[in-house]
Amino acid sequence: MKAMILAAGEGRRMLPLTAHTPKPLLKVHDKALIEWHLEGLARAGFAEIVINVHYQGDKIQHYLGDGSAFGLHITYSVEPVLLETAGGIHHALAQLGTDDEPFAVVNGDIYTDFDFSLLPKRLNGRAAILVMVDNPLHHPSGDFSLTAAGQLGTGLQRLTYSGVGVYSPSLFRGLREGPVRLREVFAAAIEADLLGGQYYGGHWTDVGTPARLAILNAS
Repeated sequence: MKAMILAAGEGRRMLPLTAHTPKPLLKVHDKALIEWHLEGLARAGFAEIVINVHYQGDKIQHYLGDGSAFGLHITYSVEPVLLETAGGIHHALAQLGTDDEPFAVVNGDIYTDFDFSLLPKRLNGRAAILVMVDNPLHHPSGDFSLTAAGQLGTGLQRLTYSGVGVYSPSLFRGLREGPVRLREVFAAAIEADLLGGQYYGGHWTDVGTPARLAILNAS
């Protein structure tokens, strides 16, 4: 199974730190944020990684190269305009595989000790399985409810999508070209009862602001 790391965003909420450095290259405990993901994916047995880039993407490509330093093979999906999350995945589908083999996706702006080997290798008829975490203080209402059977929905007791998941290519085929938000795709999948989830209670941080990054580095 291949994996994709989402690293194209402009990181505006992280200014001024991202004025000259793309967010995935900001340091967490003296290591670039994206390096933690690459090392974790390599430990879990992933070999081929696709990284989408846009804002200061040349710096990310120069820093990571072909991935051989991590025991990985990295290719890049360059976005001439920012395509949002679902649009970026759709743009990279050819690099992620042409059949129905599922692929993993990791947001480039999170920090977690989640073991990527725990991701399902098969979706068993679902369009995606998302890793869900407890709601952080900045997102108390959460995103989706999770049933004991592993189904995601819109119930009252909600958890937060971690930014880690496994997707079927079919979830993105047929999308319009251009920017598309992932929430649009999720809404359709929930309507069709095709969105699954699994809970993770370990460490997870949405590194979305300089304050959160500072707290993370002080821990």
